[in-house]
Amino acid sequence: MKYYLAIDIGASSGRHIVGWMENGELKTKETYRFKNGVEEQNGHLVWDIEHLVKEVKAGIEVTRKEFELESLSIDTWGVDYVLMKHDQELLPVYAYRDSRTERVMDEVHSIVPFEQLYEHTGCQFQPFNTIYQLYDDKKQGRLEGVTDFLMIPEYLMYKLTGVKKKEFTNATTTGMINHDSLQFDHEIVKKLGLPEQLFPVLNQPGTEVGYYEGIKVVLCATHDTGSAVEGIPMEGNELYISSGTWSLLGVKTEKPITDLGSMKANYSNEGGVGYNRYQKNIMGMWIVNELQRELCPDENIGDIVKKSVESNYEEVLDANDDSLLAPKSMKEAFDKLLDKKPENKYDYFRCAYKSLALSYKQAIEELESNTGKKYSELYIVGGGAKNAFLNELTEKATGKKVIALPIEATSIGNLISQIKNA
Repeated sequence: MKYYLAIDIGASSGRHIVGWMENGELKTKETYRFKNGVEEQNGHLVWDIEHLVKEVKAGIEVTRKEFELESLSIDTWGVDYVLMKHDQELLPVYAYRDSRTERVMDEVHSIVPFEQLYEHTGCQFQPFNTIYQLYDDKKQGRLEGVTDFLMIPEYLMYKLTGVKKKEFTNATTTGMINHDSLQFDHEIVKKLGLPEQLFPVLNQPGTEVGYYEGIKVVLCATHDTGSAVEGIPMEGNELYISSGTWSLLGVKTEKPITDLGSMKANYSNEGGVGYNRYQKNIMGMWIVNELQRELCPDENIGDIVKKSVESNYEEVLDANDDSLLAPKSMKEAFDKLLDKKPENKYDYFRCAYKSLALSYKQAIEELESNTGKKYSELYIVGGGAKNAFLNELTEKATGKKVIALPIEATSIGNLISQIKNA
């Protein structure tokens, strides 16, 4: 029996999941789990990258006591990275929710207008896109002497193997990949005055990186959504939502779609394993998690959902409003967006769920208009798939048949990539 290890790290937690084929079926077992989260440091939001390295290695050690591993791979959220001066990290490692890019976005667009960026890359506008983060690094003098920038999973695999390899699917979250060449767009790089050595040739999922204590380390689709879509047992080609901190809503397409309608709807084109992911990064369970943390940290989410169902509050808000990205108080942010103030804390949760379902409806209408196709089913994976109330609201709002799969789709996609290339 051959065993493979998927290390899947999200913004709030990480997990080590072993997979193996048995009678033609993929079996999995979680062997290790750890917490993750942003920290505040000198007025900025940062990642404790040393903590991540430590937990990745600790989970491997726990796992290998039970399983003899053939290979492993790591996926994480996109956009964020570690700057390197040869083998030395340049700290801090900023988190995407940090507001530092606000000071440079207009300048970037004065050099390369967003319309031109989208025409080249097909990447949706997000204030935290890597392109803005790197330009801020340049303005702050942080790129002087830097030899590499490694996306978080690339960095973690480098710490295991000593080998630096850049991977395609995660690179497509940077806002710097040309949709024709599927490599870094060096015209954009030159215009922004970024060091060209930071943007080498990209590698596809399945590429071997190196070895960690006798275990082969390979690239999966290292952007977690890329792996999640690979892990959906979908019949045909239908809509999907990878529902976590963010909701990644989209559909597989043969080629990127970069027309004016897509740009105005802020749809993105991101790398898949042999296909394009035409999707939109919209608000997810972040607003629910933050409300729970603030209003009822000791309550079980199942009880919260039940009381949300019983609530009679019917107002909704724009779930994608910028004020909800990183507020000091999610409750206060809701209050400012609502005409009628909720009467109790469960009203806030009902509002959040209804608002998320409405945002899915709007995004799907845009997607169908831009692709010229109608879809009948919506597959939902990730943490949000476990929320029956949200699924019910989504089905009602969108008119699509919701197929909720409360599976570790990201880890499954990570494992599939390894098994295919074993």
